[in-house]
Amino acid sequence: MKNILVIGGSKGIGGAIVNALKETHGIINLSRTVPEAHTNITHYSIDVLEDELPEIEDDIHGLVFCPGSINLKPINRLSLDDFRNDFEINVIAAVKVIQKYIKSLKNNNGSVILFSTVATKLGMPFHASVAASKSAVEGITKSLAGEFATKVRFNCIAPTVTDTSLAEKLLRNDKQRENMEMRHPLKKFLKAEEVASLAAYLLSDAAAAISGQVFPIDAGIVSLKL
Repeated sequence: MKNILVIGGSKGIGGAIVNALKETHGIINLSRTVPEAHTNITHYSIDVLEDELPEIEDDIHGLVFCPGSINLKPINRLSLDDFRNDFEINVIAAVKVIQKYIKSLKNNNGSVILFSTVATKLGMPFHASVAASKSAVEGITKSLAGEFATKVRFNCIAPTVTDTSLAEKLLRNDKQRENMEMRHPLKKFLKAEEVASLAAYLLSDAAAAISGQVFPIDAGIVSLKL
């Protein structure tokens, strides 16, 4: 049984990834919130930014870093601390985790999944801070894929709006949800389970030839014009 280390696997996209993998994989979850108990899940209650990361004796075959932010403000209302905080959550914390567990990943020909956003490819008002941080995540993905080629695969998923608690301010009522659907050419936004399916594939041996890629899952908002 392969072991997958999930950062932020108690809810949202991370929770959906854990649910998709828990019957067939050992899950090591690091988050502040405790996930639903399961015999294949080992949980560590920590804040990855503030706390020391645990020593994990089990082999690590895959790593999924799920924490993110949606901090949408006009540029004149974004403080420098807003940019710093988004960078800390999306970039620095991911680097901290990768540095901690890269040896085990190298020893097991591991796979790493990071997360970006469609806002790195599509100019979206009020997304300056999150787009800047997620663009850095995409750069790290490609750089580390080259650095660890033949040892560890690095890929990145860039979803559009996904129906999770992180996006609840964008999907607060039926009218907002309808408007969000209509903005996308496929007339839908995402469910966390759809993103989890792509992550599960990229972690699997079936994706052994895929590394250094950024995969949009965008309901057409970037790729289609109808």
